[in-house]
Amino acid sequence: MLLDEIKKPNDIKKIPLSDMPELADEIRDFLIRSISETGGHLASNLGTVELTMALHLFLNFPQDKLIWDVGHQSYTHKLLTGRKDDFTTLRQYQGLSGFPKRNESDCDCFETGHSSTSLSAGLGFVKAKQLTGEKYNVVSVIGDGSLTGGLAYEALNNASKLNTNFIIILNDNNMSIAENVGGVSKYLNRVRTADTYLGLRDDVYNSLRGRSARNDKLIESIRRTKNTFKSFFVPGMFFEEMGITYLGPVDGHNVGEVLAALKNARRVRKAVIVHVKTEKGRGFEPAVRHPARFHGTGPFDLETGIPKKPRTVPNYTDVFSTVMCKLGKRDEKVVAVTAAMPGGTGLNRFRNIFPDRFFDVGIAEGHAVTFAAGLAAGGLKPVVAIYSSFLQRGYDEILHDVCRQQLPVVFAIDRAGIVGADGETHQGIYDLSYLSSIPGLTVMAPKNKWELSDMMKFAVSLGKPAAIRYPNREAYSGLSDFRTTVMAGRSEVIYREYGICLLAVGSMVQVAEQVRDLLKADDHPCSLVNARFVKPLDEELIREFSRDHELIVTMEENEGSGGYGSAVASFLKREDLNTGFISISAPDEYIEQGSVDILFRKAGMDAESVYNRILEHLK
Repeated sequence: MLLDEIKKPNDIKKIPLSDMPELADEIRDFLIRSISETGGHLASNLGTVELTMALHLFLNFPQDKLIWDVGHQSYTHKLLTGRKDDFTTLRQYQGLSGFPKRNESDCDCFETGHSSTSLSAGLGFVKAKQLTGEKYNVVSVIGDGSLTGGLAYEALNNASKLNTNFIIILNDNNMSIAENVGGVSKYLNRVRTADTYLGLRDDVYNSLRGRSARNDKLIESIRRTKNTFKSFFVPGMFFEEMGITYLGPVDGHNVGEVLAALKNARRVRKAVIVHVKTEKGRGFEPAVRHPARFHGTGPFDLETGIPKKPRTVPNYTDVFSTVMCKLGKRDEKVVAVTAAMPGGTGLNRFRNIFPDRFFDVGIAEGHAVTFAAGLAAGGLKPVVAIYSSFLQRGYDEILHDVCRQQLPVVFAIDRAGIVGADGETHQGIYDLSYLSSIPGLTVMAPKNKWELSDMMKFAVSLGKPAAIRYPNREAYSGLSDFRTTVMAGRSEVIYREYGICLLAVGSMVQVAEQVRDLLKADDHPCSLVNARFVKPLDEELIREFSRDHELIVTMEENEGSGGYGSAVASFLKREDLNTGFISISAPDEYIEQGSVDILFRKAGMDAESVYNRILEHLK
């Protein structure tokens, strides 16, 4: 196999160009088989095989710098840099990351996981290269979907001022930015990047510039005439008008064509965009037909693409999906907003039933929040569904545009807590901290599937900003006998005893139940309280329970600093309540990939770890 010949970076250059189609087939076959066992991001990686191969033929690693936007499409890059044998551990604890990792390989120059970042990072490398005097190429890859993120345009605006080479690959696998004009486009690309053209252009401009005001006007006239001509024949004039050279479109599944475009791009002494057309899921028919389903997939059957472990029990996203449809039917003012994740957040059903009341703004979380603020100011009841990790990008907009004006926007925060296999960039363990710092925002977390439904109804009727966070795991159906009315700022007492009080937030109520069982088996009386509200804090209950409990234990699936435990500890100190206190939370560190169970144990958040910590305190 050709793939077996690639043991280290740059080995692909030993393989003849005529064998590249065969190598591409081998890479696709390997990825499909490997990901069918481990799970991972399949469709995006199948779509970028030839593009990645061309980049590795063009660049020298690790000297040259390749920055992947989002980073989940870097599997072929990992294969071509000698990490093939590690793919059995993909996305597993202490295994191969599903994203670029600097400590995994010196060929991964920049870690990514959120979208629209590669252009800013690449521009930083270009400027660093100029200041340090080092010599290397810089290439940033960005998808057409990521271009909806404002950060990308901020970078393009700065990149337009460059006077040195910076190559941007626009990986277009969905929308068409410009019509492929075939031979004319290819011809103009060659002409505009040829040494004779570039040299003549620079010579003419330099000889005329500054000689007289008349010459300066002549230069401007030449530029206007040139741009008018190009606007008829050359796609990408949006980028050209910004001062960024545009090349393409190029067939992203033709290694030779992409490689030729990259060589042409290197001639340009400024920022240049190479527009590459690719097909998501290429080579695996189920992924071609359903690219969203195979964006991030668990293990699946090779023949059919059907998951090996189909989900039979609803998760919290399913519950949210159902309650949103019910709310939409009851109240025509309820509208839904998401940022390129209608399927992942469970809003597909709402979109199908109420297409005029559903808004997908693309990968633009900050815009989604302020857009929702405008909807609310206009008299509607927007529900914004975004993953916890991605909502971080809208923090300023939540604080400034929603909460400062006390607008009735509801934030449905999916993938909260420890998410597992996607690792550091996707762990949703910071939302309680960054949301609790915002005045006027009600922050909640449900203990089970019924409470999520009740909290959604409460939040929509609240008339003020509210946030509900929940994990992307099987919706807990325990404690079904405890379904009391959700009241603003009030916790729910599940078991009232004395001695030890477990104050648990959301998903940790289920763990707290297990801890209580262990303590009761050891003859330790124990109260269990479902906190429900992280903000406002139920100060009355905490004050009351601190009087007849020797130990209060807070439990949250969130980073400890600034979370629920911090708020309770601060209140106990402020009120001079001298009860014992333990805060159970995620550690103050970035949590790597792995199964949720393993990561819970490592963080000391599983039932046995919490139980042992309580016993140590009691001793």
